[in-house]
Amino acid sequence: MASQREEQQASIRLKVMRLIYANPEMSTRQVAQEVGISNGSAYYVVTALVEKGFVKLGNFKNSSRKGQYAYLLTPKGIREKSLLTHSFIERKRKEFEVLRAEIQALEEEAGLAAGSMAAPQDEK
Repeated sequence: MASQREEQQASIRLKVMRLIYANPEMSTRQVAQEVGISNGSAYYVVTALVEKGFVKLGNFKNSSRKGQYAYLLTPKGIREKSLLTHSFIERKRKEFEVLRAEIQALEEEAGLAAGSMAAPQDEK
């Protein structure tokens, strides 16, 4: 079972990969703002994704600022994004089931569960 820190890091990687997939021209500063992490963290995550071969750098061909890059998901990156998405969905489903059970237990305890409350009687 993954630790909470590992799950958080996987969630951040997934958010970054989704942003890059949707908008390859995003700067690391924009990624940081969207994900809610520091600029340094965003740079670190994007650099790690590049080093792992999940993202490649490309220059804008039509840009007047030739130093500006586009981040593109590689086929390997698209597969990793898919795996992260699947893992994220499974983790959230488990959290949902735990939360649903907790809500049901609280409703039963408070007498709010369906069937546990007596229907109001009509007075004659």
